[in-house]
Amino acid sequence: MPDSLSATTTAFTTLSDALTRRFPGRIALVSSFGTESAVLLHLVAQIAPATPVIFLDTLKLFPETLAYRDTLTTRLGLTDVRVISPKPTRLAKFDPDGTLWQRDTDQCCAIRKTNPLDDALEGFDAWITGRKRAQAATRAHLELVETGADGRVTVNPLAFWSDADLSAYFTAHNLPRHPLEAQGYTSIGCATCTRKPLPGEDKRSGRWAGSAKTECGIHLPRAMKEPTWPEAFNFEV
Repeated sequence: MPDSLSATTTAFTTLSDALTRRFPGRIALVSSFGTESAVLLHLVAQIAPATPVIFLDTLKLFPETLAYRDTLTTRLGLTDVRVISPKPTRLAKFDPDGTLWQRDTDQCCAIRKTNPLDDALEGFDAWITGRKRAQAATRAHLELVETGADGRVTVNPLAFWSDADLSAYFTAHNLPRHPLEAQGYTSIGCATCTRKPLPGEDKRSGRWAGSAKTECGIHLPRAMKEPTWPEAFNFEV
């Protein structure tokens, strides 16, 4: 329990500083409403429930995730949840039949997540994520506060949290779990590209399984020079 209390104190202090001192009115929380999201959303709701919460609805999500979003929004008293979806014009031009994910997951994520998020974060100086070092090797060096790939300040209040810390917080505050967690899902993205992890795999191994892809792109540099990217996309930040 002492470790969990320490983790909570650090997260609460980091969030309070960002929300009320450093970036009041200029910071948003980006949440997937995934298996661990309730913890960070609960912490933010205690400090500033009117904080903008950006939810990226890729139009490929599990229906359980959409229902969980609504449940947590009501339960926690969040008053500014912004549902952001890909622009119909981009979908019509680059993914008219909705099967781009089968051919090019990077481009699909750009259309459905990265570009919409960049649009949604216009006017904000910082944003809050739920990333943790324990989630995967690719996140092993996260810091509480960083300069993000998009040039904004990125706040990671749960960076040092363990699975035990998360579990203790869920229990202490009687927070509802994501409906798919009971079925064995540990990290949940689009239904088309998410599976349950196999024994011995890390939490995020079920994302884009069978490929080398480990991130959707919202936490990666935007200056992408690949010749296959549609010229209409703006990856320069």
